Amino acid sequence: MNEIFNILFGQYSEYEIVDIVLEIIAVIFGFLSVWSSKNNKIWVYPTGMISTSIFVYLLLKWSLLGDMMINGYYFIMSIYGWYIWTRKVDATHNTPITKTTKKENKISILLFFATLFFVFIVYNFFDKWTSWVAYVDTITTAIFFVGMWLMARKKIENWIFWIIGDIISIPLYFYKGFTFTSFQYLIFTVIAIYGYIEWKKLLNKPIEIL
Repeated sequence: MNEIFNILFGQYSEYEIVDIVLEIIAVIFGFLSVWSSKNNKIWVYPTGMISTSIFVYLLLKWSLLGDMMINGYYFIMSIYGWYIWTRKVDATHNTPITKTTKKENKISILLFFATLFFVFIVYNFFDKWTSWVAYVDTITTAIFFVGMWLMARKKIENWIFWIIGDIISIPLYFYKGFTFTSFQYLIFTVIAIYGYIEWKKLLNKPIEIL
């Protein structure tokens, strides 16, 4: 039992207590955010902004630039998504869940490769190509950038990107030594699958303003 505990949480012996507490708080609010997204609730954004702002601080402190940029982007896109989700399409309904258009698919591809290029430049500048993790970080960053943009626009395909990115992130964060965050992505994967199923039921149905 002690060996298993050490494998999962031994790395935390080197962390400051405040950082461990902050990571747990960020994970909790991250869970609330994804759960709210699954249920098509606007709380996805305020809870997500709390989680991402904490992670930006922690990841900057731990010099994980790719992950930090993902969370910084999440924060910015949360403001945009908050606006889109609450925008009225008529007197009684907000923006509905829809599929991506051909134009949005092209933008998604462009955003993916633009993100790869941007992260490549940043990692070169800070000389962060020190292990295979950096290359995986670059790919997951691009996947999550597209996923967040599609979620902000209420496109059902966002869940596909979340599922792929979450599955990659589970072992990645465990390898990096962030067990709580790794568990978070495991839970995120399950919620994302259910989120896709729930959103499919609401596809193209206007959301009534409460």
